[in-house]
Amino acid sequence: MPLGEGDFIHVSYTGRIDDNVFDTTDEEIAKEAGIHNPSARYGPIMIRLGSGHVVAGLEDALMGAEVGGEGEVDVPPEKAFGPHDDSLVESIPITNFKEKPFVGMQVKLEDREGVVTNVIGRRAVVDFNSPLAGKTVHYTYRVEGTVDGVENRVKGLIRLYVQRDMDVAFENGTVTIHLPPAITYDRRWLIWRSRVVHETFEYLPDVAEIVLLETFKRPARPAEEAPGAEEAGRSPAGTPQQPLEE
Repeated sequence: MPLGEGDFIHVSYTGRIDDNVFDTTDEEIAKEAGIHNPSARYGPIMIRLGSGHVVAGLEDALMGAEVGGEGEVDVPPEKAFGPHDDSLVESIPITNFKEKPFVGMQVKLEDREGVVTNVIGRRAVVDFNSPLAGKTVHYTYRVEGTVDGVENRVKGLIRLYVQRDMDVAFENGTVTIHLPPAITYDRRWLIWRSRVVHETFEYLPDVAEIVLLETFKRPARPAEEAPGAEEAGRSPAGTPQQPLEE
């Protein structure tokens, strides 16, 4: 059956400009292209067709495809990463930089990321466009399968946005997401948590409630720290007790 809007699917893809890979779900291809990220999760990703989870040109190609189908598509800038906007190229005094700017240097200024394209006297020209703006990109893809079940779809959304695997349960209209330890220090989770919650409600009508469950377990006591250690000359805080002077 041809795929259409609203279908949840697993898809593998590789994006190229000319012969240069800029994005891929295949770890070996990423390594060969020199863009491997050790913290990234490789393998097919889950997307919902019609939700903008991939660039519009690739999504158009996936509409009407079949499970197991493979293909390739050239995507123009307006359906990829947008046209190059000259207004986003700015000349900035070099005193605004923490270190001396040079051509090709990636910078972050006032929460905007850009690339230095020229240095003229005491000013640097910075392009704040996406590095892929204005470029036609080429994708190869394969539809690996469909994704069924609330739990699997929520897991897919978490992995899509947060690049992590989490345990998810669904019962009586309630989705429970079991948060891993130290998740509050995960920047991606802090940024994308609200998107995961929003899309779960928007795309999964059977979900009435979402619970983010954080569980803490008592740490194991070291073997050498036996009960009653305080009575063996140490205070409860572990500070040696001073002998009383006679």
